[in-house]
Amino acid sequence: MNIILFGPPGAGKGTQADNLVRDYNFFKVSTGDLLREEIKNKTPIGKKIKSPIDQGSLVSDTLIAQLLEKIFLDKNYSNRMIFDGYPRNLNQAKNLENLIKKHNQKISCILSLNVDLDTIIKRILGRKICSKCGNIFNEFFNPSTPSNHRCDPKFLQMRSDDNVNTIKSRFATYEKETLPILKYYEGMKLLHQIDGIMEIDQIYGQIRGIIDSL
Repeated sequence: MNIILFGPPGAGKGTQADNLVRDYNFFKVSTGDLLREEIKNKTPIGKKIKSPIDQGSLVSDTLIAQLLEKIFLDKNYSNRMIFDGYPRNLNQAKNLENLIKKHNQKISCILSLNVDLDTIIKRILGRKICSKCGNIFNEFFNPSTPSNHRCDPKFLQMRSDDNVNTIKSRFATYEKETLPILKYYEGMKLLHQIDGIMEIDQIYGQIRGIIDSL
C-alpha cells in the first residue's frame, strides 16, 4: 500500500505521516526533507535549490524526480511508502504515476488535509524543530516540555523559510499548482477529504479508519 498526503505547508502532513510510520511500518517520502538534506550537505543540487526554496518557490520537477528515483530503487520501501506533500502539480503526478508503474507498485489512496491560511500561519510561526533529536513541537499547540522532550531547549530552531511572507507565497503556490491535482485523483476514486483544523488525534482517527477500510 502506498499513500499520498496532501495539504498546504503547515497542515500537519508530517505529523500524520509520522503516526502512520509508527503504527503501520510505512516509509515516509518527504520531498521537503529530501531537499533540505541536499541543502544541508551542500550538494550541487542543494546549492542550486536553496534560493528558490527560501523564497517559497517550487523546485523543478526534473530534480525532484531524480531524488525520488533513488527511493524507488530500494526494494525495502516497495508498496509501503507515504508521499508527504508530493506531487505538487499535474506534471509531478504523471511523473509519480510513471515511477509507480515502472517499479510495479500502486497508489492505494489519497488523503487531503484542508486548512485555512490563518491557521497555517499560526501553526508554522510556532513550529520549532529540535536539531538534536529531530522532534517537532509548536509553542501554541504542542510546546516542548521536560516531560515530552529531553534535549536542551537551545536545540529548538525555526526553519529558515518559516516567515509570514514565505508562508503566504507557499500557500498561494499550493492553491494554484496543487489543488487541480485533487480533481485529477478524485476522478480516479482515490481521494479522501479530511478537516485538517481538528485536533491531531481526531485527524489521525479518520485517517486510520480510511486505511483500515482498505
